[in-house]
Amino acid sequence: MRVSMAKKSWTLRHLLAALLLTCPGNADANENRATRIREIMEDAADNGTFNGNVLVAKEGRIIFQNSYGYADAARSRKLDAEALFNIGSITKEFSSSALLQLQQRKKLSLTVPVRVYLPDLPTWANAVKISNTINYTSGMPDVLWKSIRTDDDIINGIRSITRLNFLPGTSYDYNNNNIFLRQMIVERITRMGYKHYIERHLFKPCGMNNSFITPVIPSSKVAQGFKVGYVADKPELPITGGAYLTAKDMFKWSQCLNAGRLIQTSSILSLGASFNDDAQSSLGDATYSNGKMVRHVHDGRSGSFEALLIFDLRNRTTIVLLANSYRGKLFEIAEAIESAIS
Repeated sequence: MRVSMAKKSWTLRHLLAALLLTCPGNADANENRATRIREIMEDAADNGTFNGNVLVAKEGRIIFQNSYGYADAARSRKLDAEALFNIGSITKEFSSSALLQLQQRKKLSLTVPVRVYLPDLPTWANAVKISNTINYTSGMPDVLWKSIRTDDDIINGIRSITRLNFLPGTSYDYNNNNIFLRQMIVERITRMGYKHYIERHLFKPCGMNNSFITPVIPSSKVAQGFKVGYVADKPELPITGGAYLTAKDMFKWSQCLNAGRLIQTSSILSLGASFNDDAQSSLGDATYSNGKMVRHVHDGRSGSFEALLIFDLRNRTTIVLLANSYRGKLFEIAEAIESAIS
């Protein structure tokens, strides 16, 4: 949720300072922008509102990238550019993109009922089209998380659904059963594990060599989520579908998707379509002009991890903020950055 300017004293202070630095005689505009971003980020880190990695690009070129704080609750590791962060709900872009990719390859149709591809599901799957899972209008009830420990639990939970909460396409409910059903469809059609498919057919073509679908193998590159007071998060469930990315790979994903390298530009309309103005799409909040996406804002959270991706074609700016200690200030920080470098 965005926060009003009245609550952004540190943001406003540094925004005003940044604007004073702007003058026609500057020889290197990007160097001046980087200076302003650094001031904003150092202040955010110093006052405890940001522990993570930041990347800002202008016209497709990275103009600022840095790390602030620790990679673990014990404070034994400092974050660096290679740190991997859980990106929370932003990972939902991958399962939707995979379905659009498979449609382009004529492996499936988004307008076909789910049960055509998953005939072992109950009869309610005759009413749910694949497109309903992309814009969260399937009517499926949410995951019963208290009973979930493994992927099999999730699959069995979907198979045990007896009825939908509403007629597909008539209402909206943002819940994870839609995403897990997408993953099941990808696996059934490709006869390939979802994790393997995404890493091979989405990450690799985009040059995202430091991105992984969960479960991931623990390593010194994987950041640990921790709460205020450096209290470590509980271990994650070994469930397929989450994603750990570096800030640079998050930038590569945005560039790759918007350039139409994975799916046709026209197909991105399907990803960004939402049930109504207040509803999330598979791309979070997408703005279109003349059939082309001009702004893409998506945030995510998983435990103490929080992530924010902003791509704005109108001012040719991309902002990536990845944090492993939740503070709820990413939108404030991003707004300060956008204002300071516009």
